[in-house]
Amino acid sequence: MSTPTPKSRSSSPTVFEQQREELVREIAVGMEQVLQNINRLNRNLESIIAVGNEFGSVEALWSQFENFMGRPREEVEEHGSRQREDQNINEGPSELHDQDFHKVQGR
Repeated sequence: MSTPTPKSRSSSPTVFEQQREELVREIAVGMEQVLQNINRLNRNLESIIAVGNEFGSVEALWSQFENFMGRPREEVEEHGSRQREDQNINEGPSELHDQDFHKVQGR
């Protein structure tokens, strides 16, 4: 009886190894493309955020306008009368007298 001799491993890769190397190359190329696309997406998002930040002051102004216009009429009138009262307190009696005098004179 002869025993089978182990086959000497040849230096040429097997079909399995060739397919595995090809798949590893494809995966590496695909991962490189994914990385490039992620970097491109990141740059685009940064530019979008920068443009959005430029409108921050405009948004704040419109927000103030919306809040002012959304107030009930009584609150706006109350707020205006309170400002007039504060202004009258700060002006002093002589200025108030001058204002009343000009109203009577029609100026």
